[in-house]
Amino acid sequence: MTLGAHGPDDVLEAVMAPPRPAAPARPAQTCGDMPFLVKRDGTWLYRGSPIGRKELVCLFSSVLTRDGEGAYWLETPVERGRIQVEDTPWVAVEMDWRRCGSGTNQCLSFRTNVDQVVTAGPDHALRVAHNALTCEPVPYIHIRDGQGGHVLEARISRPVYYELVALAVPGCVQGQPKLGVWSCGVFFPLGDLVTGEAF
Repeated sequence: MTLGAHGPDDVLEAVMAPPRPAAPARPAQTCGDMPFLVKRDGTWLYRGSPIGRKELVCLFSSVLTRDGEGAYWLETPVERGRIQVEDTPWVAVEMDWRRCGSGTNQCLSFRTNVDQVVTAGPDHALRVAHNALTCEPVPYIHIRDGQGGHVLEARISRPVYYELVALAVPGCVQGQPKLGVWSCGVFFPLGDLVTGEAF
């Protein structure tokens, strides 16, 4: 069965199907482009319609990968197909910092819209890009590695970003004064520290 040939439930069946023990191991068959689109707000569409079942979205997310050219793929043990992602596959919708230490020992954990939880640190970096048109900050957190240096990230929602900014402290990155946050012993800059800025 081709992944994109039927509905999302058929794709679910393909994802859940265990590999046949009698069949010799072989690479997953490439199906080309699939009719999936992940919107910037984290909504998954199939043939232009939102996928209403969160369990399906969570399952598809678990088999999502990224190739060396930066393209996104759904990959099952037997088939793989390319999908379109407007920005990132996920959005970080919640942050928790109250159950750990403070200062450099602080731990910032993020929950995505598909209930993945990651803690910022050496393996899950925070970064801030800027919108090319508005220059507004656009923060991201690394979820997992892809191929060729391309990572899979979640965009941090605006309310969560405001929480981050409220926790920001002065720091230094490569000799430059920065405003940022600590998590698991790593300082993540959020922006430049303006001379004379008070905290």
